[in-house]
Amino acid sequence: MSNKSGFFSNVKGDLFGGITAGVVALPLALAFGEQTELGAVAGLYGAIALGVVAALLGGTKTQISGPTAPMTVVAAVMIMEAIQEAGSLETAMPFIVATFILTGIIQVILGLLKLGKYIKYIPYPVVSGFMSGIGVIIVITQIFPFIGVESPSGGAFGTLSNIHRIPELINFYSVATALITIAIIYTVSLVTKKLPATLVALLAISLVVYFFIPDNLILKINSNGPIPTGLPNIHFDFFKAFASWSVFLRIFEYAFTLAALGAIDSLLTSVVADNITKTKHNSNRELIGQGMGNLCAGIIGGLPGAGATMRTVININSGGKTRFSGVIAGLLLAGILLGLGQLVGHIPNAVLAGILVTVGIGIIDYKGMKHLKSIPLSDAVIMFIVLGLTVFVDLLVAVSVGMVLAVFVFMKKTADIVEGSSRMQSLKDFRDEEVWEDEKGLVKHLGNKVYIKHIEGPLFFGMVSGFRNMIKTGPSSIKTVIIRMDKVPYVDQSGLYALEDAVLELRQKNIKVLLWGVRKQPKAMFEKIDIIPDLISYNECFHVASQIESYLEKELA
Repeated sequence: MSNKSGFFSNVKGDLFGGITAGVVALPLALAFGEQTELGAVAGLYGAIALGVVAALLGGTKTQISGPTAPMTVVAAVMIMEAIQEAGSLETAMPFIVATFILTGIIQVILGLLKLGKYIKYIPYPVVSGFMSGIGVIIVITQIFPFIGVESPSGGAFGTLSNIHRIPELINFYSVATALITIAIIYTVSLVTKKLPATLVALLAISLVVYFFIPDNLILKINSNGPIPTGLPNIHFDFFKAFASWSVFLRIFEYAFTLAALGAIDSLLTSVVADNITKTKHNSNRELIGQGMGNLCAGIIGGLPGAGATMRTVININSGGKTRFSGVIAGLLLAGILLGLGQLVGHIPNAVLAGILVTVGIGIIDYKGMKHLKSIPLSDAVIMFIVLGLTVFVDLLVAVSVGMVLAVFVFMKKTADIVEGSSRMQSLKDFRDEEVWEDEKGLVKHLGNKVYIKHIEGPLFFGMVSGFRNMIKTGPSSIKTVIIRMDKVPYVDQSGLYALEDAVLELRQKNIKVLLWGVRKQPKAMFEKIDIIPDLISYNECFHVASQIESYLEKELA
């Protein structure tokens, strides 16, 4: 096994995959870093630290990690707010670094608590709306860099609020640069998959601009100052940020948002990698690896990130199969940082804007949009609500609201199904066409003396109202009711009390209640609040029809 899946078991493929993923990650890391007040170098720092550490410690062997669009959007807002309150970037750094470090710690805790497996329970409309919203945010926020000026504060809303200023600010050199960048990316992607299209565009356009367009005519990464080269600084002063409880709560709020987004982003990418490689990732280990990576990135002032879908797919398609490929990608970026930092500063902002526009367009869920007419209306509504909240309100609010809406829709649909089946199959008068196969013996011997209520599916708070109505619709002549529950896998607190009320109501009418086929979880719940044995004794709980038949023949004799 070790020879087939060990760290150095696929050196050639991992080298090519890691190098390819690394060169693709370079322009993206620079672009994401440039979106924040920390600058392009912070994107590189994050890509290096997270890329190497997450590759070594994570639970997905082919995962390439680094700054991603969702994480960068949230981080940019947090950094801007910190600077506005502190007065300067230098003063705000302890707060910023503390937030990034706490992000990693939260992710490690999520992994240790084994919460990674729950990623599969996020409904598709929520994921679709969220990712499409991120794509829309990226495209909108690149409008001003696209035309050659700094992007206004306030994210997508701030950009749209200043959209009327475009005619007076537009720089046609920048517009042409961005448009050609986009054209090259899409053209190269159509012609060949062997060359990283973003890198081709970055190098080609940057060289043309460097040699033929004067610096004063187009905005570049180093327009606000040179990019630092060499090893990053270690930030040990982040403890200053925890000066008060209120400050800690604000740090925790942003850190939790980043940790949640990073966890979702990484685990969704892990699922994509599994589908391509036909392997199985370890979700909890992946969270621990991502957390340690973000912690290390924070200490050196790098942007937080997550598993990057596009870079991971490129790595796999280029031959990467083990953790070594992720380490190679990170080390390649470190080499670029140490040796080519000055050259990176000459990259035009418009090139990065063009790259990010293609990233944003690629993130939008066209598959979900295409099937809007075919999916349930509730799913489509949830998707657009999440998309709108993501763009104009807050990412975490969007996911939270989407999850709540999805849960309510699920409960409503489940309740409708369960209530519908209960109405059709409960309070039987034992007509042959309505009797289950193992109940025919009861019909033959007992006829209309006993009624059965069939309950199918979970008895939870979503169907309590229907269950109570069902109880009230029974004939007044009933003396014994059998509640059949062998198809009820789960009872929650609301369902528990609804059943208790039903039993009490029936007993007040001198109607005996028997339970048939109660499964393990419902029975344990009944025993905890003494429905069994106080309201219904163990002698009145049965598992097969013959037991009920013998009991009732004695009772009704």
